[in-house]
Amino acid sequence: MSKTEPRTLAGFMELLPEDQILFEQMKNKIEKTYQKFGFLPLDTPIIESAEVLLAKAGGETEKQIYRFEKGDTDLALRFDLTVPLAKYVAKNYGNLSFPFRRYQIGKVYRGEKAQKGRFREFYQCDIDIIGDGELSPMNDAEIPSVIYSVIKELGFDDFTIRINNRRLLNGLFESVNQKENSVEILRIIDKIDKIGKEEVIKEIAELGIEKDQIDKIMSFIEITGTSDEKLAKLQALAIDNSTFSQGLEELSSLVRYVRAFGIPEQNFAVDLTIARGLDYYTGTVYETFLNEYREVGSVCSGGRYENLAEYYTDKKLPGVGISLGLTRLFYKLNELNAIKAEKKSISDVLIIPMVDDLEVPIKIATAFREKGINTEIYLNDKKLKAKMKYADKLQIPYVIVIGEDEIQSGIVKVKNMITGEETERVIEALEAGQIRLD
Repeated sequence: MSKTEPRTLAGFMELLPEDQILFEQMKNKIEKTYQKFGFLPLDTPIIESAEVLLAKAGGETEKQIYRFEKGDTDLALRFDLTVPLAKYVAKNYGNLSFPFRRYQIGKVYRGEKAQKGRFREFYQCDIDIIGDGELSPMNDAEIPSVIYSVIKELGFDDFTIRINNRRLLNGLFESVNQKENSVEILRIIDKIDKIGKEEVIKEIAELGIEKDQIDKIMSFIEITGTSDEKLAKLQALAIDNSTFSQGLEELSSLVRYVRAFGIPEQNFAVDLTIARGLDYYTGTVYETFLNEYREVGSVCSGGRYENLAEYYTDKKLPGVGISLGLTRLFYKLNELNAIKAEKKSISDVLIIPMVDDLEVPIKIATAFREKGINTEIYLNDKKLKAKMKYADKLQIPYVIVIGEDEIQSGIVKVKNMITGEETERVIEALEAGQIRLD
């Protein structure tokens, strides 16, 4: 019989157990943080009707979608968590309480070119706040508080949440008569960290924009200083444009309330180069960088949009949200040795039976589990040395060996695998749930 080579498709991540444990720990920390802020869990299907999923898609996005037919049904794999959210809110509008605060952590699929650090299957960790008809700008100020809490919970202190407002940029473009090119200019500006200032100028010029207009745009995004100094300089520009004025008011208010949420000055900044390439952002935008690991890129980004579900309903549903790409973040941080897998097992205790009758070991293990202690029983027939080696290799903290002598005496020894110390425990007490490991 011929053998098939066991291989994983390019762009799909598989981890060894210790790395998977670390990945799950990170995912759980993100989820618990989202829950602390009152976000509700949501789980939408991975497979959707292609008609529903592609209602808004186009261009490069549509090319990357995994699409297939089953019978006479046209199906597609979700490429983000935002479009399924839009469908969900439109479909369940009458059963939801607004503002609707949801989080979703799940896999998405994009058939882009597989390369190092980029994946075709990856986890996104999203939150969104959706309003019914309107949504207070105060919600925009709460989002950085969530970002701050998540990144801190993941173990990082040196990071910056960079904030801007698309209305400022759109107002600027209107003031230099480039409203029709605003989307393209925004997409180019959004690449400034990757391609540099000169290349940005070159690409904007290729749109047919004159030098003096480009100079005004570049002078704007190069405004320097603290957040307050930048706001003052924006005010001093005296740009007579209602869109610009609204954006400046929103950004100034955002900075004030971000401080009210307790985010330290060193962890947020107004950054006028932050544009977010996606054209549905209309107001506040965010990007978050780990300052010691800038090569990772933005680890958490998002912003404000005016109408989430416009392709599914006539109801106006404004919102604000962010997304954290967990798979890519994990891969990059692991590659940079910024995170380390420290647990090779999730077991707290390994019970090693050295008897044929497993009734006592099973009772003890059951009692431990009922107390919330992760407990494993070694059920294979091996010598004691091999069983202890198993515990040592997986770095299981405690081991209890149960042989005929222990059952006869009614006493077992709990061995601390780190210190080597052994303590005696009465079997009946353990079976009754009176458990102490140290």
